[in-house]
Amino acid sequence: MYAIISDGSHQYRVEEGQILDVERRDLPEDAKTVEFGRVLLVGDVEDGPKIGKPVVEGAKVIAAVLGEIKGEKITIHKRRPRKNYQLKKGHRQKYLRVKIDKIEV
Repeated sequence: MYAIISDGSHQYRVEEGQILDVERRDLPEDAKTVEFGRVLLVGDVEDGPKIGKPVVEGAKVIAAVLGEIKGEKITIHKRRPRKNYQLKKGHRQKYLRVKIDKIEV
């Protein structure tokens, strides 16, 4: 069974047992699971795929929190010709790594 979920401004195709990196969010320190309620589609069910308008009613995806990670370093370089101006900055985006436990319909 698979599902398409919406989280923030991204959409992900998820299956049970899959490890996924989503945008970081503020969670309590003792939080072990995250629930995604915006399920757009659920596939591989007996009646065929269930497509939401805009979401599937009663469907949710439950994931276990594995931890917080940092993405790859992104380097920003700005330069103005003939103005003796150069700027170099770096940035590493933080993500939340989760493992999809269950897809409920």
